[in-house]
Amino acid sequence: MTRPEAIPAPLWHENLYIDGHWQAAASRFAVHNPATGAVIAEVASGGVAETEAAIAAAQAAQPAWAAQPAKARAAILRRWHDLIVANAEPLARILTLEQGKPLAEARAEIFYGAAFFDWFADEAKRIYGDVIPSYADDRRLLALRQPIGVCGAITPWNFPMAMIPRKAAPALAAGCTMVLKPASATPLSALALAALGEAAGVPAGVFNVVPGSAAAVGNTLATDPRVKKLTFTGSTEVGRALMARASGTIKKLSLELGGNAPVLVFDDADLDAAVAGTIATKFRNMGQTCVCANRIYVQAGIHDRFVATLAAAVAAMRLGDGLAQGVAQGPLIDADAVAKCERHIADAVAKGARIVTGGKRHALGGSFFEPTVLAGATHAMLIAAEETFGPVAPIFRFEDEAEAVALANATEYGLAAYVFTTNHARIWRVGEALEYGIVGINTGATSYEGAPFGGWKESGIGREGGRQGIEEFLETKYLCIAGISPLG
Repeated sequence: MTRPEAIPAPLWHENLYIDGHWQAAASRFAVHNPATGAVIAEVASGGVAETEAAIAAAQAAQPAWAAQPAKARAAILRRWHDLIVANAEPLARILTLEQGKPLAEARAEIFYGAAFFDWFADEAKRIYGDVIPSYADDRRLLALRQPIGVCGAITPWNFPMAMIPRKAAPALAAGCTMVLKPASATPLSALALAALGEAAGVPAGVFNVVPGSAAAVGNTLATDPRVKKLTFTGSTEVGRALMARASGTIKKLSLELGGNAPVLVFDDADLDAAVAGTIATKFRNMGQTCVCANRIYVQAGIHDRFVATLAAAVAAMRLGDGLAQGVAQGPLIDADAVAKCERHIADAVAKGARIVTGGKRHALGGSFFEPTVLAGATHAMLIAAEETFGPVAPIFRFEDEAEAVALANATEYGLAAYVFTTNHARIWRVGEALEYGIVGINTGATSYEGAPFGGWKESGIGREGGRQGIEEFLETKYLCIAGISPLG
């Protein structure tokens, strides 16, 4: 396909990246622009053989990469960060072209993703062990932290420029190597990042990118015994299947899975802050995030004012091609995403909900969908149990704090939750009572590379970001050294 003029040639790749080389494959798949439906690239589709070759390259490269001084690995990661920042504009355009989000959101994602390379460049130099007090005077006891080895990574389409650094940066900082399978909807971002990694000095075989089918690439990463760790972001259903497949080789797993995030707005909340925070978490990336608000609980005393204020703000959102100036909402990723929004709204209305604004496909056609606010939502509706993954905001009324917490926790998911209140005692009570790995208090934006990201219950295993993020790629080794004679 023809490379867009605004994208420099070194960032536009349509082949696999294995062992430091760009490789073709026997078959290719089309990548579409969600805003226009146009095919923008034909990307090489890796299979079992290509994935096994990438694993072999990663395995061969891993000992030398792990043996590099932490300071040397850190320097490469920081150069990778700097190159991403320097190329933020073309990277953002690639992201918008294949994923659809507005350019302003895409730029923010580029900087957020790059920050993980900066953060873990520092953490590479802080992989400490322990000296353990000995039980005998002729022995010394040590605990070492060492890289786990070859890692497989499977990343989603909704944040392709953020999810990859969130996994690759700590893995490489720890001394691991990686084989990445990006989402088939958004492989161009992953390949551009690989090109910048190569330019930063990442040695051949340390970071490999194999786009292709989940059945071929993903299954091979999950079952190959040379892969010692698998990290995945996606649905709980797929995560459960990968977990089962990986059990055959007892792999270490990091799973960042589905969510059903509640927002709790109490009567004493700052109304404007609560509305702004709800919009930030609900409508970011057209509601296609695992931490976006899926159930908005509003206390009775503030309920009607909240609904009216939120609906007015949502109705004013401008939809369009993400590359156009001033666009706040782009298209959904595909027709299935549109159909899910329609199904959830139809079910809610049939069971008594009221459409306050939006509620249907947008006049722009394609996969554009009107940002929607529903009032009168109840737990009898699909939208209360299933993650919509679209720009639909259902509002539930509640009476007291205990009811709100019980409703918020009434799900098998536990990734993110949000609370709006000015009562400091309530902040502690509710924050501690919510069964979620992430709780935003008076904010809808919690992501930060220096904080642990991950869920409870069926929302996943492990953490990404923060000092906890690098722990996922390390093993502990105990050394018991005998034969040390006492002094004198």
